[in-house]
Amino acid sequence: MSKLNAQDKDQGLTHVDQQGKAAMVDVTDKAMTSRIAVAEGKISMSAPAFDMLINNQHKKGDVLAVARIAGIQAAKKCSELIPLCHPLMLSKVQVDFELLPKNYSVKIKAMCKLSGQTGVEMEALTAVSVAALTLFDMCKAVDPSMVISDIKVLHKEGGKSGIWRAQDEAAKLC
Repeated sequence: MSKLNAQDKDQGLTHVDQQGKAAMVDVTDKAMTSRIAVAEGKISMSAPAFDMLINNQHKKGDVLAVARIAGIQAAKKCSELIPLCHPLMLSKVQVDFELLPKNYSVKIKAMCKLSGQTGVEMEALTAVSVAALTLFDMCKAVDPSMVISDIKVLHKEGGKSGIWRAQDEAAKLC
């Protein structure tokens, strides 16, 4: 579990009202700014499942193409899945895959972008999660023991907070 910085502690939980009840954040007075979020995750599988994936030999078809479309669609439907998320007019959703043959895994990366009053981290995380679940669904007949892991936000920018990068991402820039 990550440690909260001083700014996070001062803000408290944003989706809880004064009485501790769940509440949707009011973004009415927030400025419209360009906002971007990037998230990633990973799915690990057996060598046979990975080989079928990279050679496009699964009976269900082009597994990566279907997972990409599922991830994009999931980002667009995030507010229907996560109760207190705002419905957003996304201007760009991109889902990419990196095949990692050394450990028979696929890294999934999603980027969401818009001009709006609230961030798009949840949409990027949802895109990654549903793309991973779709890969699992399409490959489970070959390997029901796959593992989905390491889903996290890598980068976000926009709004009054400016640019934020995960520590491991910030270290790569040095």
